[in-house]
Amino acid sequence: MNNLKNKKVIITGGSRGIGLSVLEALYKYDAKILTIGSNSNNLENLKKNFPNIIVEQLNLKNQNDIVKQFPKFIETLGGIDVLINNAGITKDNLTLRMKEEEWKDVIDVNLNSVFFTCQIAIKAMIKNKSGSIVNITSVVGHTGNAGQANYTASKAGVVAMTKSLAKEYAKKNIRVNCVSPGFIATDMTKDLKEEYKNELLKNIPINRLGTGNDIANAVIFLCSDNSSYITGETIHVNGGMYMA
Repeated sequence: MNNLKNKKVIITGGSRGIGLSVLEALYKYDAKILTIGSNSNNLENLKKNFPNIIVEQLNLKNQNDIVKQFPKFIETLGGIDVLINNAGITKDNLTLRMKEEEWKDVIDVNLNSVFFTCQIAIKAMIKNKSGSIVNITSVVGHTGNAGQANYTASKAGVVAMTKSLAKEYAKKNIRVNCVSPGFIATDMTKDLKEEYKNELLKNIPINRLGTGNDIANAVIFLCSDNSSYITGETIHVNGGMYMA
């Protein structure tokens, strides 16, 4: 994947979990990286471990902040070749108990911010006459999941939006794709009870949880020129628990 060397990449949510695995892979391939996060401590630690990257703090719930700051981030990086929308939140609740704030916050971060970052990045990519966007979705955006009406709606929305953007900008040599993780072993899953993990594994033919590297490999492929004939697609990385 040496065609990623010196590529200018912006990734949201690159300080932990899947995003950190993707960032580590990009770093290994000598990409020029700017990552966006909301937690200043996480960003400071990231900068210590990866001194060559740029870190920026941004509230992805706030459209005005995105519209104001994101173009500046592109300018700081010196342009943009690749955008990876990885940041996401959950605020789970049953539908009849879900508060308006729980709905809106998840939609704002997981769907609206993806639209606005794509919108701004595409303007810059048109000038470059090329670009690749990778949006991280989720298996539950395809299957649905009880207690996650907000989250599943946001992720399904990203899939549909990705297809629309791919159709709009393919002629501009801009590709837009998704990676859809299944159940991935992260800090969050470490606390799951063994009984629950065992129940999960019954629905995963490969019989293990995924790793951050499993997702990073798919993302890196879509970022690179090796996927130059792929756009509007979703790569499912879920061990077979969902087959499109």
